[in-house]
Amino acid sequence: MTFDEALARIRETFGVEPSGEDPKRPLDPRHLVVAVPVDRWVEFASFAKGTLGCQYFCHLTAVDWKADGLDVVSRVENLATGLALTVKTRIAPDGACPSLTGLYRGAEWMERECYDLFGIRFDGHPDLRRILLPQDWEGHPLRKDYGLDTPHAPYR
Repeated sequence: MTFDEALARIRETFGVEPSGEDPKRPLDPRHLVVAVPVDRWVEFASFAKGTLGCQYFCHLTAVDWKADGLDVVSRVENLATGLALTVKTRIAPDGACPSLTGLYRGAEWMERECYDLFGIRFDGHPDLRRILLPQDWEGHPLRKDYGLDTPHAPYR
């Protein structure tokens, strides 16, 4: 699938306007950034994998926008055509995001990392528990409301 075909299919199917990495520059014919509502997160990932051929799951992370909520950000690629998609969705600070583990096995540990460090719950995740910090750790260190001066028990 060509870049122009992918762009047209995204517009037609989801009614969203993809952008480039930098809104001031024209679209890069290899990389699109797409913001979708959280209720269409898994639907878009399935579309990207099946229709656009984005079989390679690069990464998943989050961005804390403080009062505006959190963005869950994922990148998938079609290695045959060179098409890369960065997909974003906005959730409330205490909200949840559907899990992509049913589509991409590589999402399992990355979603656990987001849960551990940002406190984002991924609905449908098979094993959502801390992955980097001890199970008894309080808080989520990459949240902007996490106190830097929070006392912690000594590491054993």
